[in-house]
Amino acid sequence: MINEVGAIKEKRGRKQNKRKIPDSPEKRILLFGKDVKEILPIFKKFPQLKIVQENPDFILSYGGDGTLLSAEYLYPHIPKIPVLKSLRGHRCIRHSPEEVLKRLTEDKLVPYRYMKLICSVYPGGTTNPSHQFEALNEVMVEKGKINTAVRFKIWIDGISYEGEDKDILGDGFMISTPFGSTAYFSNVTRGIFWNGIGIAFLATSEAVTHMILSEDTLVEVKITRGPAVLAHDNAPESIPLEAGDILVVKKSPKDAIIYSCGVVHKLSEPF
Repeated sequence: MINEVGAIKEKRGRKQNKRKIPDSPEKRILLFGKDVKEILPIFKKFPQLKIVQENPDFILSYGGDGTLLSAEYLYPHIPKIPVLKSLRGHRCIRHSPEEVLKRLTEDKLVPYRYMKLICSVYPGGTTNPSHQFEALNEVMVEKGKINTAVRFKIWIDGISYEGEDKDILGDGFMISTPFGSTAYFSNVTRGIFWNGIGIAFLATSEAVTHMILSEDTLVEVKITRGPAVLAHDNAPESIPLEAGDILVVKKSPKDAIIYSCGVVHKLSEPF
């Protein structure tokens, strides 16, 4: 173990400049989603838009929120234009694909920046991470066996949450962004938040269900009894965890950039 979990210190990111729609007449678009062939004919009306497979200016995801998350997972930080082709898609543009493409050519889409998390996994408390990834929605840890609980300890900016001689017992936890708070986090806590980092407990021994922390918070978690499994967003693979493994979660230095046709309104009231 690295002295104590609170000893893991990592640098935080700097603010970035806003990314604008390219001024060049040609805009390079990579299409993403299982039904993108449906909208290919529309591009004939917009010769300024070039469909590419590499080095795009934008990723146009055609589907629902899951398609958008998958697009960000595979093509992180490239601006996304999520067009709705699903029964569910709170984060997707509900205008027709033709209207969205028209506004793109006219530079009338509105960019929004969304905080992401970066998670590092230190197996057995080693000094080098075995895994490191970003999450737009959340980082989730749940028990590895359906009939056993997982035990874990949490440090917030190096300070033990429950006390150095105690740990938390339950099904697991999630660490969420405001973007992700409208998804699984909301189902667990029955609320969302607009700023910061949220931690929700899953059927634990704790008296509280969640807490909302500053976005600059460094969260460290040690698995004290496994097995457990780590997942994020809708990434196709999960990571097994055992006792002694340590997670470090903080704000990513880079944001996700997602375009809309207009003002993005809050989905519901915060905590």
